[in-house]
Amino acid sequence: MLARKVMGSLAMLVLAGGVAACSTTTEAPATVSPGATATSDYVVGAGDQLQIFVWRSPELSTTVRVRPDGRISVPLIEDLPVAGKTPSVVGREIEHKLAAYVKDAVVTVMMVDFVGPLDRQVRIIGEAARPQSIAYRDGLTVLDALIASGGLTQYAAGNRATIVRVENHRQVTYRVRLDDLIKDGDISANAPLVPGDVLIIPQSYF
Repeated sequence: MLARKVMGSLAMLVLAGGVAACSTTTEAPATVSPGATATSDYVVGAGDQLQIFVWRSPELSTTVRVRPDGRISVPLIEDLPVAGKTPSVVGREIEHKLAAYVKDAVVTVMMVDFVGPLDRQVRIIGEAARPQSIAYRDGLTVLDALIASGGLTQYAAGNRATIVRVENHRQVTYRVRLDDLIKDGDISANAPLVPGDVLIIPQSYF
């Protein structure tokens, strides 16, 4: 019960901030506006797990998790900043660092487990069964976010849910109709999400 009250308070605080920053709350767009379009290139974030393969050097190949400071340490290389970079860029930087020890090093960096940086996450808060942050992927929608978070609780006011989004350095709020989407199967209510979105699901008044 205490956890529900805390989550409800958090949702109201974020919602209040969204309303204060916007002049109006509108229906979520069926397509993403140009100012909110996200790049498809995945960038590394704290908490991601990377598999680093060095060709013909198994002793240098390893699997490592990105530290909270956005750095990793691998054999022969300490404190390499990787957060905010693509895996291919990280691979080229490791090759450069290894050049002093390995001739013509070839490095491949693969994602094993990913969370992504904060600006590449989508957060679901309020009356979701499992409020959480999920990593953004191309084509992510409100329905995908609901599936990942276990759907709505019995206390949710789904048709009063909102998406808080930053567009052109300005915070805007969109209304989404989650009850219509889930209970009535109204696919027109399935809105696209972009990195950094916050989906707020308020509690019913009763």
